[in-house]
Amino acid sequence: MPARIVKEPAMTTESYPNPQISVCIANWNCRDMLRSCLHSLLRQPQGATLEVIVVDNASQDGADEMVAREFPEVCLIRNAENRGFAKASNQAAALARGAYLLFLNNDTEIPPNTLAKLLRYAGEHPRAGMIGPRLRDSDGAFQISYRRRPTVPALLHRTLLWRWTRFFGRSYREYRRGGFDPYHRGPIDLLMGAAVLLPRDVFFACGRWDEDFAFGGEDLELAARVGRTHEVHFCPDAEITHHGRVSSRLNVGFSTESVAMGYVQYLRKVGTSSAALCFYKLMVTLDAPLQLSAKFFEFLGRRLAGRRDKAAKSWLVARGQAFFLTRSLARFWRC
Repeated sequence: MPARIVKEPAMTTESYPNPQISVCIANWNCRDMLRSCLHSLLRQPQGATLEVIVVDNASQDGADEMVAREFPEVCLIRNAENRGFAKASNQAAALARGAYLLFLNNDTEIPPNTLAKLLRYAGEHPRAGMIGPRLRDSDGAFQISYRRRPTVPALLHRTLLWRWTRFFGRSYREYRRGGFDPYHRGPIDLLMGAAVLLPRDVFFACGRWDEDFAFGGEDLELAARVGRTHEVHFCPDAEITHHGRVSSRLNVGFSTESVAMGYVQYLRKVGTSSAALCFYKLMVTLDAPLQLSAKFFEFLGRRLAGRRDKAAKSWLVARGQAFFLTRSLARFWRC
């Protein structure tokens, strides 16, 4: 069944025929977070003309009805199935009319005038093809907002097999946190995809989001692709709150599989050799039962200690690894 556009954005067609920014949001089962995100965008000053396009990936929690009822100025697209982040974001971009496209996670909140700060930075840095704001956790702590390019050694250290040996620890630390400075202003390697601003012409010239990715890795790949012809910039002048991992916790099997496949697809698309990819897949496969066992016993220990919140997180990871082992391995090796 094709996607259905519920409402053309009145703000764009009537008031702002040429908005400065088109905000593109892919959503799946995050009604309350999405409400807060839209409220922060549309019910407080942002210092920019904007349109907002929400693509709902067949949510079951009434998120689409909430948008239509509470935010009539939003352009809402209802998909009949969960098409993933990349496809949904491209759907939104195809309708966007703004000079800039802001791809925004549904679990974010945007302080007043944040969009004006991003636009100001973009005007000061015409060579920037992608700009990301500084991210903060729900409690106000800085989040890693940009990273260096991941390598096979760095990603191998994500597995228990290699983490226990402490091989590649330095590569992993450099990838995850090496060089991250929350006050840095200027070019960087790769941005985290919670919020990224691109000039419209750059986005389409670079080929849009790669729809081979379902969930995970697509932000790294797009930043790498934009970086071949333009600069990728971090703008600490603008900040957003990123609550993080809301949708992935609701469908841990889908997210575990998609993230594992996303890293493989990223490595392949940046030119990693077939031998290195095969070795990486083998290590991830062998690591999955170890992760499952470790997280299951961690869950039991935390439950017995009365640490229910921590136990719930361990159980989610264990469930994800069980799904990966029983239902995702064939797809993982084909990707």
